[in-house]
Amino acid sequence: MDPVVKALADQQAETGSLVDGLTKAESETATRCIGWSVTDVLLHLAQSDEMAIASLTGQFGDAPVDSANGWGGGTSVDDSVNGMVERERGAPYGDVLERWTVTAARLAAVLDGIDLSTRVPWVAGDLSARTLATTRLSETWIHTGDIADAVGVELVPTDRLMLIARLAWRTLPYAFTSSGLTMSGPVAFLLFGPSGERWEFVPDEPAVTTISGLATDLCAVAARRIDPAATALVGEGPDAGDVLALVRTYA
Repeated sequence: MDPVVKALADQQAETGSLVDGLTKAESETATRCIGWSVTDVLLHLAQSDEMAIASLTGQFGDAPVDSANGWGGGTSVDDSVNGMVERERGAPYGDVLERWTVTAARLAAVLDGIDLSTRVPWVAGDLSARTLATTRLSETWIHTGDIADAVGVELVPTDRLMLIARLAWRTLPYAFTSSGLTMSGPVAFLLFGPSGERWEFVPDEPAVTTISGLATDLCAVAARRIDPAATALVGEGPDAGDVLALVRTYA
């Protein structure tokens, strides 16, 4: 199994160990995703995994995506995914849990059976199946954290964050372009993983901006779960502020 698919499967297993057996009260607990309960978050994960499967199996055109209005007919991705959750909200938690469990396993199986260099359609345009797998890893990690926070469980960070941090670094040019900004030059990430290992993401050309610190902080910032100012991340160079403001690992 490819390392990114293995990481996704491992993340799904952690998610499953958290959501399996939650009480009705816990499933109805509000999360830090505004307006979403634990059940809503799990429903969203199931829906977006189903979208990924559709992309990987040549059925993206049959998925609930409108070419003019995006996911769910909203004017932005956030609006659209909210619309998707609202349309299917109300199912018992057990049904949502089973839907996510089946869908997550199928996604990992589909990814394990294809050439990850294959280009597939996604929300912001075509990307490799490998990148899609990494975005699914990232979003699953993000929302596992949302659920854990809601039910009072403290998760232990793992080295799966290396793939998520690398995705954040690689997609910076897209983030800048989407925001109408121009990078002054290449960016480097010099991070420490949860085990203390040093992770360096450096461009081929000399970096003009460098972000240093803990990978857990960087990934949380990219997930929009913490303000950069509340972390120990250090930025040097002309684009440091914009990098920390724009970096993200989901789309």
